[in-house]
Amino acid sequence: MSVALLLAQTAATLFMAGVIWIVQTVHYPLFAGVGRDEFREYAQGHQRRITPVVGIAMPVEAVTAVLLLHFTPAGVDRSLLVVGAILLLPIWLSTALLQVPAHRRLSAGYDDRAASKLVLTNWLRTSLWSVRSVLILVVLAQAIDA
Repeated sequence: MSVALLLAQTAATLFMAGVIWIVQTVHYPLFAGVGRDEFREYAQGHQRRITPVVGIAMPVEAVTAVLLLHFTPAGVDRSLLVVGAILLLPIWLSTALLQVPAHRRLSAGYDDRAASKLVLTNWLRTSLWSVRSVLILVVLAQAIDA
């Protein structure tokens, strides 16, 4: 069971890191290039399309992070799993308290301040998912070596 959890955790974390880097460095910067008249529809389309993408991976990542604390694979430094699980808290809080409200504001129409705040605050999630990716790859290597 612990191997399956570890593989699911690795896949979900790496998937989310890839998604967040593309969104942060490609998608969000392009917001400013969408015409103001078209932006509302564009922003609503973004929300409609991105929700199922992250709506599966984020819960899988969170559930497997918690389960791995109980079903830690042999040879794995559990403290790395603890740190990784703790890093999910600011990711989820940032999503709920910063990114989702910014997207709601933008779905009403383009707003320079909301777009800038979204890009700036999203660096927190981008950084944390990057750190989580390194941690889970180290954990995976430990499990393979065990």
